Amino acid sequence: MDDDTGHRADATALVWAALGGEAGLAGRVRHGGARGLLPARLPVMDLAGAAVAGCALAGAELAAARTGGALPAVRVDDGAVATAFLSERHLRIDGRAPASFAPLSGFWRTADGHVRTHANYPHHRDRLLAALGLPDTAGPETLAAELAGRGAAETEETVYAAGGLAVAVRAPEEWSGHPQGAAVARQPLLTLDRIGAGTPPVRPPGLAGGPLLPAAGLRVLDLTRVIAGPVATRTLALLGADVLRLDAPGLPESREAHADTGFGKRSAVLDLGSRAGRGTFEELLSAADVVVTGYRPGALDRFGLAPEALAERRPGIVVARLSAWGDHGPWGARRGFDSLVQAATGIAVTEAAADGTPGALPAQALDHATGYLLAAAVLRALTERSRTGGARLATLALTRTAALLTDVLPRRVPAPADAYDPAVRLAECDSPAGRLRHALPPVSFDGGPVNWARPPGEWGADAPAWW
Repeated sequence: MDDDTGHRADATALVWAALGGEAGLAGRVRHGGARGLLPARLPVMDLAGAAVAGCALAGAELAAARTGGALPAVRVDDGAVATAFLSERHLRIDGRAPASFAPLSGFWRTADGHVRTHANYPHHRDRLLAALGLPDTAGPETLAAELAGRGAAETEETVYAAGGLAVAVRAPEEWSGHPQGAAVARQPLLTLDRIGAGTPPVRPPGLAGGPLLPAAGLRVLDLTRVIAGPVATRTLALLGADVLRLDAPGLPESREAHADTGFGKRSAVLDLGSRAGRGTFEELLSAADVVVTGYRPGALDRFGLAPEALAERRPGIVVARLSAWGDHGPWGARRGFDSLVQAATGIAVTEAAADGTPGALPAQALDHATGYLLAAAVLRALTERSRTGGARLATLALTRTAALLTDVLPRRVPAPADAYDPAVRLAECDSPAGRLRHALPPVSFDGGPVNWARPPGEWGADAPAWW
């Protein structure tokens, strides 16, 4: 076993333990493929490989439980993982590359350091400019001049108070001493708990014929946005689930983001603030197996979507919750994105350029890794539900995944990069949005699917109903 394979195996065992899986199963995963991909000072490839391995193993475990057969062999290919972790960059729509970060998103020098802003959506851009007293026509030069005269921490608080998105770039030791960093440090990578009243085991029917789809026949309500949650539900769709994504009317969504993460799903618009919308949601919930949410803690509670409330109305439901900053600490109710979490938690300083300019990971690895971990937690919850019954709650956060990367996985000198052409892990298909070039899924086990059954449709174009 070479060093890369050994480190992947150790990281996989750690992830599998966090998922509550049987210890001996982690040793059955085989890692391989091109070395030296996703190079960084932090062990990004170990994180990525372990997250995908945990998800693939959880899928294989559920498949074995449903067939009554042996656990399918699981293999994780580093090239497949690295390509999938860059799926949004590999995407092409009729040959066109997706738009990158918006002009007002990025690192900015302040009077005492740097801040990172996120303004990819129009409402975030508007709130950022309003918080700083800038006109809505302001561009990067105006923003840079304004921030150069402000303190990083003061900017962070001013922008967040106005509903915008900006964080001060902190060194790792600054994050450790911050109340939110300290709160995250006390939490495990993820939690998978029983909630609600006890219910009998829920045993999905056996699987027969065709690709081995461990989530076949299961229904998933997807209330997530922006990479991590959609990656998780895209993976559940790959494994056979009927995934219905629900978005609020008027909340903008990127065409490119939906084209990247909408594979295998349907997409509907539903106003949970209306009586009719709530009634439709209750009908959907009454037949759902899983609800996945990706909003900050408490944001959906007013719609009756708190995990305990869902378990009361739908006994035996699996609820999976994802947030940026976690359920604990003073930032629990704040919005956040991968890029902001990298800046706050010390990753941007660790990956800084030689001149001290803040850097970034080679992929939005916190988003992607958390997405596969979230899918893995759902699959493990479904397996446990089939054995002992009861509703389950899985809780994950980008900051918890960041802590695994920065504080748990050992840093090491990366292996020299092998020659690798990602084209071998790309495919093309026709879709309502046009001709798509996309990354193939990295989750792989013997007899399992190698691609999604359906391309993404138009965002919000489907009826809010199960098939």
